[in-house]
Amino acid sequence: MKERIRLLRNVMRNYQISGFLVPHTDEHQSEYTPSYAERLNWISGFDGSAGFACITLSEAAIFVDGRYTLQAKDQVDNKIFERLNIPKDKPEDWLLDHLSKGDIVGYDPWLHTKIWIESVRNKLAKKGIKLKALKSNLIDEVWVDRPKPSNAKAVLHRDRYTGEKSSFKRKRIAAKLKSEEANALVLTSLDSIAWLFNIRGRDVERTPLVLSFAILFDNAKAILFIDPDKITDEVRSHLGRQVSLKPKEDFTAELKMLAKDGRTVMADPKTAHAAVFEAIEKGEVVERNDPCQLDKACKNDVELEGARKAHIRDAVAVCSFLCWVDENGVSGKYDELDAVNKLLEFRKDVTLFQDCSFDTISGAGPNGAIVHYRVTEKTSRKLENNMIYLCDSGGQYLDGTTDVTRTVVIGEPTEEQRDHFTRVLKGHIALAQARFPEGRTGAHLDTLARKSLWDVGLDYDHGTGHGVGSYLGVHEGPQSISPLGHTTALKPGMILSNEPGYYKTGEYGIRIENLVIVCKSEYEEEERPMLTFETITLVPIDTRLINAHMMSAAEITWLNIYHAKVREKIAPLLKGKEKAWLMEATESITSL
Repeated sequence: MKERIRLLRNVMRNYQISGFLVPHTDEHQSEYTPSYAERLNWISGFDGSAGFACITLSEAAIFVDGRYTLQAKDQVDNKIFERLNIPKDKPEDWLLDHLSKGDIVGYDPWLHTKIWIESVRNKLAKKGIKLKALKSNLIDEVWVDRPKPSNAKAVLHRDRYTGEKSSFKRKRIAAKLKSEEANALVLTSLDSIAWLFNIRGRDVERTPLVLSFAILFDNAKAILFIDPDKITDEVRSHLGRQVSLKPKEDFTAELKMLAKDGRTVMADPKTAHAAVFEAIEKGEVVERNDPCQLDKACKNDVELEGARKAHIRDAVAVCSFLCWVDENGVSGKYDELDAVNKLLEFRKDVTLFQDCSFDTISGAGPNGAIVHYRVTEKTSRKLENNMIYLCDSGGQYLDGTTDVTRTVVIGEPTEEQRDHFTRVLKGHIALAQARFPEGRTGAHLDTLARKSLWDVGLDYDHGTGHGVGSYLGVHEGPQSISPLGHTTALKPGMILSNEPGYYKTGEYGIRIENLVIVCKSEYEEEERPMLTFETITLVPIDTRLINAHMMSAAEITWLNIYHAKVREKIAPLLKGKEKAWLMEATESITSL
């Protein structure tokens, strides 16, 4: 990394800048970036899915949140990078401390949102430090073996999975443009484009997205900016004459033409990069949330039924895997990578399986305490007796996306482990049972999942729930359940995770994750409209880790009903030892 930093600083001197910003993202503000855009990994060695670096001519810093603190410690050389934590530490504050009046900080306008750039620019200006948009990314100039973007073909996502034709979606979103008196909508988020046009692809690892941009007009016509070689005759026919196809390279010129023609253009300042707003700044701009995001989040009946079916099939694979862990974990013959491969082996046998929805988190003992741990040959630990094992995994199926975490004991747990596991479970159940008024956000519910941990001074440094797509991103907005999830009300049809946890650094990690659907309450005598959750993940929770004396009668009833449902839905799909394992794993418990 030292040589790479040296090369970058030489380029910085050529551009006469004192600092350079390196976010972990691509030109679409994607969470999981394609290999060609993994600039933060290339310059720092950090390969987590969220992070940010500031590099000056003499110093450097990397910023990660609580999920990646331990990972950054393992991967990033502290002799080169100062390791800091977001949100306590902010890149702009670090720049203020390490630069002087008159210094210039360069950035790639295709990798930062307008809102963030404006905020940082105003803060740095107080000390006379300037931000400068660069025409090229400086890391690209020194990254000689940088991978090329994927050339995989776009594929049609059929109506039997989407539940709605693309033309209907475009008409509905176009009507929203008219209501905002906008003539065109700029789309840069890949999941919005995939959803709106009912297309999928293999351009981003683990997420079926197609590298593209789009503009939707108020008459429901659209332009899709995409490499022409990615379009098959089937996709071209599917898109029809209402959708024009142009190369990605024409996107900026088209934006400038919209502004020149006096069109009123809508763009989302939270997701569209600063370069978009620079291109349309001379026109009329309406800054609004991307309307595709909320529509996409509220799944239709076909998508919801697909999600339920995908979770049943996925549970067969996960239950078979957990049976394998119970049978083989104590032997000491297998490590975390063996477990990852075994789980994938089971999932590959599942109908409509396309890929994992993210890299499986397979954490044995202390590795389970690393929230977003990514196992490698170097870090892979053996599964051994008297150990807690955490596995967070998911599948991409044509009819739905899954995400499930189970924490299991190999051998005998300690009383402390049972206490902590039970507290996490109590939080999970509290959220699963929640009944709340329409209009509430995830921030109103987050405390429910944390209370039992808070009672004894414990907590976890990640959100309790994220949105999940329909054969799309395993992390989907705008909905969430977290202290920060206060901007979007939960609505029927949304799918979210329910995943409280606890992590004891150097010893073990605990997380229990199911996916839930937001549903309208069926109680008839409520004074106001209420919402509830339907749990759709169907995998046993390890009762060997439960201290039933800590649980209320209502909590035990919930768990027993849940396990009865798992047995009813999944047992008929299993045979032999896997079925016997499930029957034992779903036995009722009591507090006696």
